[in-house]
Amino acid sequence: MIEIEIIPALSDNYIYLLHNKATKHTAVIDPSISQPVIDKLKEKKWELNQIINTHHHNDHTGGNLELMKIWNLELIAPLKEQNRISNVTNYVSHDDEIDIVDISSKVIETPGHTSGHVCYYLSNYDILFSGDTLFRMGCGRVFEGSMEQMKNSLNLLKNLPDQTQVYCGHEYTLSNAKFCVSLEPNNIKIYNEFQEISRLRKNNAKTIPFLLGNEKKLNPFLRFDDQSLKKAIGFEDKNETEIFKYIRNCKDSF
Repeated sequence: MIEIEIIPALSDNYIYLLHNKATKHTAVIDPSISQPVIDKLKEKKWELNQIINTHHHNDHTGGNLELMKIWNLELIAPLKEQNRISNVTNYVSHDDEIDIVDISSKVIETPGHTSGHVCYYLSNYDILFSGDTLFRMGCGRVFEGSMEQMKNSLNLLKNLPDQTQVYCGHEYTLSNAKFCVSLEPNNIKIYNEFQEISRLRKNNAKTIPFLLGNEKKLNPFLRFDDQSLKKAIGFEDKNETEIFKYIRNCKDSF
């Protein structure tokens, strides 16, 4: 019933087109720039109906205005970033149920990267658009929120089903995987994942989408309660927020 097109943009961004085959409605998630979106829509012969923003950063909203000039669009964005994204027609907050291309979707507020960041979860399809909160083998930098907020946001996503397919905002996976190996050099599962990611990127293949259940086992930013990780970094007596803060600070300087 749905088709997802992944559009690379800028140096490492991903823009997503979500198309409902039954209703012919199409949404774009986080259009950093407009032209590749326009090109793909022409190629697919689709009309655009919605723009969905996860947060206010220009590399996720920069194409909004040009697309709105061409199509009569609904623009959905976080209420808590209402003064930072223009031309919004529909503001959303935590636990709101909205329709994205006529598919019921849940809004999950995930402050940390920005103060009002949200993710969109399509439960009937086990799909999550995570913006810059969760990446494969990583998470977003904490720019506007606190470390505890970001940790709590990731915990919310961690509670989603293992079979959830995650579509994130950037192709950061190889760098993230290298960091994970440096953090736990004796973790063979992480090393094997790094090898597979290296193979994909060597062939210029996308590492997105990824399976949430796999991330729960490998991604250190979802494993701040994991005893083996605590032992590996010598933080067995620290709380979850202290562990998350340490790992995030290590990644920032990696």
